[in-house]
Amino acid sequence: MSSKAHHAQGLLLFTLHNKQRFAIGTLKVRELVPYQPVTPMYHQQQGIAGAVTIRGTTIPVIDMAEVIGSGRIPPEQLNQSYIVVTDCQRRVTGFLVSGIERIIETNWREIKPPEPTLGKNVFITGTVEVDGKLVQLMDVELLFARLDASDSTSGPIALTDVDRELLRTMNILVVDDSRTARKQLTDVLSELNVPFDVTDNGQHALEIMHQKAQQGSAIDILVSDIEMPGLDGYELAFEIRSANALAHAYIILHTSLSSEISVSQAHQVGANEALTKFDAKELANSMLHGARQLMKERG
Repeated sequence: MSSKAHHAQGLLLFTLHNKQRFAIGTLKVRELVPYQPVTPMYHQQQGIAGAVTIRGTTIPVIDMAEVIGSGRIPPEQLNQSYIVVTDCQRRVTGFLVSGIERIIETNWREIKPPEPTLGKNVFITGTVEVDGKLVQLMDVELLFARLDASDSTSGPIALTDVDRELLRTMNILVVDDSRTARKQLTDVLSELNVPFDVTDNGQHALEIMHQKAQQGSAIDILVSDIEMPGLDGYELAFEIRSANALAHAYIILHTSLSSEISVSQAHQVGANEALTKFDAKELANSMLHGARQLMKERG
């Protein structure tokens, strides 16, 4: 870690049938496919257009406009539409959109969090200005959460009383710009009855960590998203490892990207672990592993 990490982010700009402009990170995108007929599935959920076979693999296709409440793409517009094939949360999915504009390159620092006045059900994680107009960054995690038939946090997490009490001695900080992801992460800790702090951006997380260190209660375990507006997870991890008062923290980075590259970069900037899909038991085990390692280092 001899130099500061810079993480430019490619964004795919697209439109829905109401002409609204959205974006999705190109690291999530596997390919773009001109519309082809989709086969409806028996008892499929609202928002699922059906399934389609692309390059020998059958994948579900989600009508993005319908999921966010804008109604289905009109049948007469389907032939001009595209299927954005994504590899996200360890699953390949197609998103039906009305049009593809282009790919731009930006930096997470240029992406601004959504205004709180937009409410709790907003489907975006941030906005970025392109050609003098705002483009909304789609919250893919929230789309999946709305469609998933089962909640991955609903199953009990089996920890012994000793393990639970060990986690309770740790100062834990959770940071994620996605409201859905924050709830998933904090629900795990709440279920375990483990205290924690939480914030929605990397810069605030860094400020919290410095404040806690000055107060003599430094953060022991950080659970952070990678893709965030402003200070992203990579940069946050780098800043922590570069500050003596914070560097002891056990860092767990997570991302919806199903990419070995993301995991490799996470380790390069000093993260102890990198998770590529939310799983309550996996997260609990990662935090427990960190707590045990910290206790061992303390002697």
